[in-house]
Amino acid sequence: MTRIYLDHAATTPLRPQAAEAMRRGFELWANPSSPHAEGRAARAALEDARRRVKEALRWEGEVIFTSGASEAAALAMGQAKAGERLVAAVEHESVLKAAPGATLLPVRADGALDLEVFVRELAAADEPLVAVQAINSETGNRQDFAEVGRLVSDAGGLLLADCAQGAGKFPLPGADMAIISAHKFGGPVGVGALLVRDFAMLQPSGGQERGYRRGTESLPAVLGLAAALEACGDPYLDPEVLEPLHALAEEVRALGGTWLSDGLSDPTPYIRAISMPGLSGSAQLMRFDMAGIAVSQGSACSSGSLRTSHVLEAMGLDADTASRTIRVSFGWNTTRDEVERFCEAWIAMARQAADRAA
Repeated sequence: MTRIYLDHAATTPLRPQAAEAMRRGFELWANPSSPHAEGRAARAALEDARRRVKEALRWEGEVIFTSGASEAAALAMGQAKAGERLVAAVEHESVLKAAPGATLLPVRADGALDLEVFVRELAAADEPLVAVQAINSETGNRQDFAEVGRLVSDAGGLLLADCAQGAGKFPLPGADMAIISAHKFGGPVGVGALLVRDFAMLQPSGGQERGYRRGTESLPAVLGLAAALEACGDPYLDPEVLEPLHALAEEVRALGGTWLSDGLSDPTPYIRAISMPGLSGSAQLMRFDMAGIAVSQGSACSSGSLRTSHVLEAMGLDADTASRTIRVSFGWNTTRDEVERFCEAWIAMARQAADRAA
């Protein structure tokens, strides 16, 4: 039986439009910074891709192409002309590591920022840079950027939105800077961008990308990123594809499991965290893999670690439930049949675990 891939939050397959754009890009092999005719042709293609990315995302600011979300995070956290760094406790590891001395902002049990603490920390910080994930990569919860943005603006700070999981799926939230990653919406691995409302917000740090980044731009990858963004539909995925999840949620509750979306402040449809009674997350992963279904246990960047997910820990989820939680995530080529097969497999596995425990 054909394998089912449901780990799109980690990386999603390359769209054919992106593959074709990259093929054309490899024919423009010159360095975009070279002054000769071949270099100018590569530069023209690069700038056209930059324009297309802005249009696809409806972004009116600047676009700095990077090697991915991690570099974009390091660039923003390291080069922003701001004071103290404030980072939500549920941020992706790449953002947390880019600001090792940052003040961690707690979240409530529903995954939303604790705004009471947030207001206090903003008041105590001088021209802060605040980093908040638009959509959490482990739970799929979305933050209230309208309120967060208002509070940051009132405090005279800058707001960085990690949109790696949301770009191409939802409109960008209001922010001064935003991070995107091509391989999360069907573009190639190894390319992303830092969107900046104004270059003046950053300290220059290199020779490429207007002097804000070091390293020759990967033109084929950039062209693939632009083509993948343009291929994203509205909605990103037909709602009927995910319809079987409604019945699965009822089964999870009936079998004593935890459908984490029930407790989130604003769950989104493409990432679901599910806790199965009687079976560890790592055991579930192995059994799903043997059944031909790829899922994950939290973020791919920390998968395999024996420690508890820092996201679930920050939300106050008890260690036992957290240890039994897996993440299933859906992408542009997910089919309804694949979702149905996953639901059937989850229910069968949970029932077997219950029978063994009886």
